[in-house]
Amino acid sequence: MMLIADSGATKSDWRFIGSDKKIISFSSPGFNPLFWKSIDIATELKKQTPKIVLSEAENPRLKIFFYGASCSSKARNKVIEIALRIIFQKAKIEINHDLLASARALCGKTEGIAGILGTGSNSCHYDGKKITEAKGGLTFILGDEGSGAHMGNELLRAFLNNEMPDNIRTAFLKKYKINKDKIYEALYKKPHPNRYLASFADFVDDNQDEPYLRELAKECFRKFFDKTVCKYKNYKNIPFHCVGSIGFHFSEIVKEVAKEKNILVGKILKSPIEGLVEYHRT
Repeated sequence: MMLIADSGATKSDWRFIGSDKKIISFSSPGFNPLFWKSIDIATELKKQTPKIVLSEAENPRLKIFFYGASCSSKARNKVIEIALRIIFQKAKIEINHDLLASARALCGKTEGIAGILGTGSNSCHYDGKKITEAKGGLTFILGDEGSGAHMGNELLRAFLNNEMPDNIRTAFLKKYKINKDKIYEALYKKPHPNRYLASFADFVDDNQDEPYLRELAKECFRKFFDKTVCKYKNYKNIPFHCVGSIGFHFSEIVKEVAKEKNILVGKILKSPIEGLVEYHRT
């Protein structure tokens, strides 16, 4: 039996494979150990986990593979492990970074560059077995170029600096009804400011045909490629794949910018979870 999780900054996708080989799917909030405490993760996860999965909580044959944003150090991984152990007391637990999830889901056992373009962003070179090099993933404050948070940040910056065309500004205010004070309150006084920023990428997505917003998105992806992918050796000779809602919904623009930089684009998936199921089952 296996329980596999792909946990991003906003959402976690879970797949439980029972002894009868049937797959049960469910979701939960994204459990980033930078922002969540173990007890809070356990409490929330227990609410979201189906009863049939909880019934196997004390089964020593259960293996849990958790891939998560920011799960890149022993201390952070411990936060997740403690949370899982509260519920699944006898399971074998393996915790890895979400970059490895992307690489395994996208590349399988072949060489490639795997990227994440979701609420946050990241990238790595994968040799078919392991990650050999990683670039990006500096969080929404220091980097995360090409991510939803980065795109939302650029959009809000343009709004607050009165740099939007009038028609875009009118549509933006009609949808969000916000001002400087509300933006500051959300960013500095409320939890998960990265998610707040990323929520504004929906506006860009809904209006991709607007030249101003299309160029804003393209510039975000140019920065992502320049800061990460273009720094890998032989990046023009191996395929670039990516997962994440931003990469998926803006796939046309991602491919357009990649072509500018002579980058070969392979798979673009909304989520790596199905690829992870296949990887672990085989």
